[in-house]
Amino acid sequence: MKISVIGCGYLGAVHAAAMADLGHDVVGVDVDPDKVAALGRGHAPFFEPGLGELLTAGLERGRLAFSADLEGARGSAVHFVAVGTPQNENGSADLRYVRAAFDALLPILAPGDVVVGKSTVPVGTAAELALQVESAGASLVWNPEFLREGHAIRDTLEPDRLVYGVRVGDSGSVELLDEVYRELLAAGSPRIVTDFATAELVKVAANAFLATKISFINAMAEIAEVAGADVTQLADAIGRDPRIGRRFLNAGLGFGGGCLPKDIRGFIARAEELGVGQSVGFLREVDAINLRRRERAVDLARDAVGGDLAGKRIAILGLAFKPDSDDVRDSPALDVARRLQVEGASVVATDPHAVETARRLAPELAYGSEVVAVVEGADAVLLLTEWREYQELDPAALGALVATRVIIDGRNCLDVARWQDAGWRYLALGRTATPASTRELVPA
Repeated sequence: MKISVIGCGYLGAVHAAAMADLGHDVVGVDVDPDKVAALGRGHAPFFEPGLGELLTAGLERGRLAFSADLEGARGSAVHFVAVGTPQNENGSADLRYVRAAFDALLPILAPGDVVVGKSTVPVGTAAELALQVESAGASLVWNPEFLREGHAIRDTLEPDRLVYGVRVGDSGSVELLDEVYRELLAAGSPRIVTDFATAELVKVAANAFLATKISFINAMAEIAEVAGADVTQLADAIGRDPRIGRRFLNAGLGFGGGCLPKDIRGFIARAEELGVGQSVGFLREVDAINLRRRERAVDLARDAVGGDLAGKRIAILGLAFKPDSDDVRDSPALDVARRLQVEGASVVATDPHAVETARRLAPELAYGSEVVAVVEGADAVLLLTEWREYQELDPAALGALVATRVIIDGRNCLDVARWQDAGWRYLALGRTATPASTRELVPA
């Protein structure tokens, strides 16, 4: 089937490559000619494991192409819209790119075409856009995405659910989208066919729930620190309850990136517009707890170096908001690094893939490509993104390089005993009252 994907950012580029992998003939369209040129060479403009290989395979088989001209999408039976919905100053979703994409599509739509919305939009948007699409004889399906950065290809090709929001009785659009996803459905991916509003709510409701679960355990971390408890063991214990589960109960710096923070704020804004803001009022505290974790990490660093960060060399390991990504949008790690710099610390940061993206947002920081150079002479080391290579570092070898052996584990991902045995003072969010915090600073 011939398919177009409008918008080739993170979501669109992954979706286009995955649809080509399923055997469809796909054209990805984007207004940025540099991005189009890079994708046409098989180069993703962002880091996502396996995407380069998937792009190259699609291009070499002739199943995948990219264009800056929307005319290339003419004749496609299905048009996926995957443009961004950034956040307005009041927290609401900025729909200008979505509306522009639909306006541009109208002249090339043919009767019987199906437009499939992938972008995350406020509830009520699809019903409005459907009228526009239907005026051209086409139909609309809202098909929200549930991608996790670092796992986007698997989440597209092995989804845990497919949601279709359609007009009541629109069996033709359902059948056509079923054909697009035929292999996924045959492999057992569940399919839920519902109305527009429910499909729009599924994405933001899921993200709101995940954000709430993360902030819950971080609220428990605040209590654990004062009470002398260990939040990691607490999470292990309550996570044994099958009604709760252990996933997303990892206390630490909290969530960031381009989805969860934006989506919960947009959800709040839309609920207020609908007159039911009280229904999601708790999400304001979810957001507040999340931001407090960053402040607490700075507090730990300040206390660890004697109460004053001015002139102290602080090594930062990790800048991306999560591992297996170079995304620093609303990154807790980058935020902490910048806060330390504001307090007078000499901050040197590194990340396996996010140094350049961080440098564009925070040029005032110093960066390094190698852990060894970054930690040399450090008064404290902060691990802020749980990259596997950082979890596997040799604490004894690093101990020979730093000025003071103090490590702040912002993600509760290190082997505590291993670092303590190497002479490090170990500090972590929600665990600072453990024996590690009672050790004296050990000179390198």
